[in-house]
Amino acid sequence: MVVSEISEQSYDAPLPDDQYSPTEKIVIWTALGAVIVALAGLMLAFDTVWTETLKPIIWDPVVEDAGVAGDAGYTPQNTAIYTLSMLGCVVLFQALFRKWKLPVDERMTMALIAWVCLAPVLRVLEDADFFSSSRDVLFISPIIHLHLASWLVGVAVLSHFIGRRFDGQDSDRAQEAQATLVGGFVFVVLTLHWYLLYQPAYAAHPEVSFTLATTGLAFAVAVVWITMVRTRDWPAITRGMLGFATGAVVLGVAHWAQFIATPWAQESGKASGDLTFWPVWVVLGLPAIVCVVLYRAGREDAEQLRLTGHSAGVLPANIGLKQWEDEAERWADHPVEFLSNKALLAHPMVLGMVFGQLCDGFATMVGIDLFGYGEKHPVSNAVIQYGGRINDALGVDWGEGAWLFALVKAALVGLIVWLFVQMRVEHRQQHFRLLIVLAVLIVGLAPGLRDIGRLMLGV
Repeated sequence: MVVSEISEQSYDAPLPDDQYSPTEKIVIWTALGAVIVALAGLMLAFDTVWTETLKPIIWDPVVEDAGVAGDAGYTPQNTAIYTLSMLGCVVLFQALFRKWKLPVDERMTMALIAWVCLAPVLRVLEDADFFSSSRDVLFISPIIHLHLASWLVGVAVLSHFIGRRFDGQDSDRAQEAQATLVGGFVFVVLTLHWYLLYQPAYAAHPEVSFTLATTGLAFAVAVVWITMVRTRDWPAITRGMLGFATGAVVLGVAHWAQFIATPWAQESGKASGDLTFWPVWVVLGLPAIVCVVLYRAGREDAEQLRLTGHSAGVLPANIGLKQWEDEAERWADHPVEFLSNKALLAHPMVLGMVFGQLCDGFATMVGIDLFGYGEKHPVSNAVIQYGGRINDALGVDWGEGAWLFALVKAALVGLIVWLFVQMRVEHRQQHFRLLIVLAVLIVGLAPGLRDIGRLMLGV
């Protein structure tokens, strides 16, 4: 008698969150090795490594951008360095954040988006020659992102330390205690932020009273407290991060308002003095409409998925991606599979990326084609120049060709949405997905908001 045996395909269980994958180990050791090599090179061959190599590529453009001339362009060399560094940081930090069990939900996404918005708010003030010359370099890319990262880490760590014992407690007393402790801490840090960055700049512009700007500090504190009230059930870490970022954004925008009311003298002399507000409706309004449409399309499925206890696009903790794909029919009726596609349309990650990329595209088109601004990124500039050649071939006299850049950004938005609604990630890959989104926001939303800020203030 012949006995037939049916063997089921076996799958390796996903690695526990506290273990590094082989790729992550390679990146971590490579990063450590690169740091050691760089430090050794600086000590043993300073002139060769720094003076002749890194300084002209990285540091000199930053100093030039912070100087009177301003707006130093990027080169293929430093663009490649920044891109590779960002990708390496994504892999490195997602592994560390996962092992440290940092939150990776929609709340953290919104908190990080607020921090991304803070960078262009400060950068526009630097464009308007607000900050003193001794601090200008802190607001130039990529230094501004490292500078704000230090504030973010400090706020996140101390907020968690101060309020973590109340995390997960639903009682009014516990939530009020956490709000008082975290809100009070954020108030202190926000005041320190104002004292270190804003207050020294007032002496550089004695002709301006800055009454409106300093009043913004009071509004910022009010926003912090409102944030504490509206984030009642949030973890202390994301509560503190969002509270500080929103307060700092309000404080920075108050200084924009001060410039609009009483412009200060510009060392560069580049301010046109023309305040332009209508581009806001194009640059911010059109992306907002698109995001509203996407949110409405996905909010019902997002709510249903939330009620099941699952996250959009995230597989259950005990299932690997290969098993999920190989047994597609088995999981077809799982909430993650049939609800995620539309639910992701309402997720802050997708909405933030869509808004940021469209904002960047429209701002670049309006700024270059209508207001005579230039493009400093070599890849983006190549696209714009190609658009200009299309204009010449068609006999079109309007603009410099930045309309093509806007179309490319719109196509990129479509690709991003399609990729994210189709993407499924393992439970341990959530931080990786979030940091990818953060990187996209830094190169999309941040420059777009900076561009519209400069257009509004005429700088």
